Amino acid sequence: MTELEIPVEKWSGAVRLVTLGATGDGGTRTSTVTVGGETTLPFLHFEGQIPNAPVVAAEVVDMHPADWSPALLEALGDDTRDPAAWARKMVGLGADLISLKLRSTHPDQGDRSAADAVATVKSVLAAVGVPLIVYGPGVVDKDNEVLVAVADATKGERLALATCEDKNYRTIVAAALGNGHLIVAQTPIDVNLAKQLNILISDMGLSLDRMLMDPTTGAVGYGVEYTYSVMERLRLAALMGDGMTQQPMICSVGEESWRQKESRVADGVPESWGEYATRAVVWEVTTATALLHAGADILVVRHPRSIAQVQRSIAALMKGV
Repeated sequence: MTELEIPVEKWSGAVRLVTLGATGDGGTRTSTVTVGGETTLPFLHFEGQIPNAPVVAAEVVDMHPADWSPALLEALGDDTRDPAAWARKMVGLGADLISLKLRSTHPDQGDRSAADAVATVKSVLAAVGVPLIVYGPGVVDKDNEVLVAVADATKGERLALATCEDKNYRTIVAAALGNGHLIVAQTPIDVNLAKQLNILISDMGLSLDRMLMDPTTGAVGYGVEYTYSVMERLRLAALMGDGMTQQPMICSVGEESWRQKESRVADGVPESWGEYATRAVVWEVTTATALLHAGADILVVRHPRSIAQVQRSIAALMKGV
């Protein structure tokens, strides 16, 4: 009997290595996180190297998110009223990183000042030793104001400043360049737009090993298939040697999953949907798992139980199980 020979792809390119956090030279982290380095498609260990497993970041908000799902708020408890305590709790549950959203600085959510934002970031840095991803409020002008102040006040920490878009990349990149930070380049779900923004950022002189790529994601049942397609195309381009698509990818799983009906509604839905609290977590974990297979290197989740469940999936996939 002839032995079946499994065809193996040989790729010329690799995903860049990116390290978040710093333990010296101005950095106060007790650990760093390195992502990227893949020379093959997700978890095809027989075709290439996957030197760094994907990691899980926990989302923390600088104000009590009263509009979040009741099941989510119940699981998080009173810690949602103190971002430092919230971050400490999530790290205790195994989160590799903290993704801090400065929501209270949004003009419609309190319009807190850049100085307030700096104080919050410093309190979270003091509470945990893992690296931080810091998101502005999502309004370009206020993002610029807040993230520049945060970058200046935390020089050397190698924060990932988010988000860096086509409307504000010059300001955010300049702040990262001057203070030793990273940036998260975010574009709508489109291969060409993602590549174009990476080129613009690179042209400003920011080393590509200080850039994460956020292609924007959808949740299960709400566009995850299209997200998967775009992420897969970006990863294929990277492996084929396109230097402007070789950034590790970050996905905001929690934000997308927990705003859907399946994660928010307990009553008036088909019985076949199952018990609400379990269903909501399954929606987040299933979305995260799909995006792992699409090439995600950092998954940002919200529910405490999601951290361990997603990490178990990652561990199994890294073993080839």
